[in-house]
Amino acid sequence: MSETATQQVRSFNRTVTQRIGALYDKYLARDRPLGASRVLWEIGNDGAEVRSLRFRLGLDSGYLSRLLRSLERDGLVATESDPSDRRVRMIRLTERGRAEHAVLNERSDDLARSLLAPLSTTQRAQLVEAMGVVERLLTASLVEIVVEDPATEAAQTCLRSYFAELDTRFAAGFDPSLSIPAQTAELTEPAGLLLVARLRDEPIGCGALKLHGTRPAEIKRMWVSTAARGLGVGRRLLEELEQHARRRGAHLVRLETNKTLGEAIHLYRSAGYVEVAPFNDEPYAHHWFERRLDDVNSGL
Repeated sequence: MSETATQQVRSFNRTVTQRIGALYDKYLARDRPLGASRVLWEIGNDGAEVRSLRFRLGLDSGYLSRLLRSLERDGLVATESDPSDRRVRMIRLTERGRAEHAVLNERSDDLARSLLAPLSTTQRAQLVEAMGVVERLLTASLVEIVVEDPATEAAQTCLRSYFAELDTRFAAGFDPSLSIPAQTAELTEPAGLLLVARLRDEPIGCGALKLHGTRPAEIKRMWVSTAARGLGVGRRLLEELEQHARRRGAHLVRLETNKTLGEAIHLYRSAGYVEVAPFNDEPYAHHWFERRLDDVNSGL
């Protein structure tokens, strides 16, 4: 990563924080800083579960607690237990909080208009388009990928979603019992592993690896939520699976896919996979690919 790129990001951060008023103690001319106002807005009129709120905003639990206490002191929020699970803490806006939420929405719209107002029509279009690109790329940078126990709820959510999508997209549906298996034991080290991608603590993708020593490793269960497509998650999962395979002694990775999964086929070809003759009897496969790992970067 170049020093020029690093300094450009820092310059961008300084400009944005100054222009939107993030440096002021009274953000949007209210009696609280940006952090507290953002928490209030994020709680919204439907309320929020504290743990979910923390992960959604990426806040330290202690800092979030302090922000919530300040909002409670101002009479804007109230904490209660979830009736269905007393262990779960919920935060809801009070009547005063809902009124403040409406003011924040109005003033946030005013701030957005003030950013655009001094610009020409062409400049406004350029700024809005650039902001869309920046938001998408920053969102992509929030995605975390970790090795996950395939028995966890997050892992099972991904695998169920993967099977459900295949069942919808394949002309004759998809029955996992007819496909070559990738059982929990096969996706647990040392036999293999499962990667889960999360965005704001929500599972949005997965990819699995079946290991066979120095023999070709198999990539399985590649799936990305439709809500997260376009963020490069699939490519990141693929690259990390390759690196895990290489570190564990494999020199070749293989995978198969169905002809209806055009985006997956494009990903594999663009990543350097070469189509080969069928190497297994997967009934749902129409294309078989492999890639040598000798030239793959060894760092994750």
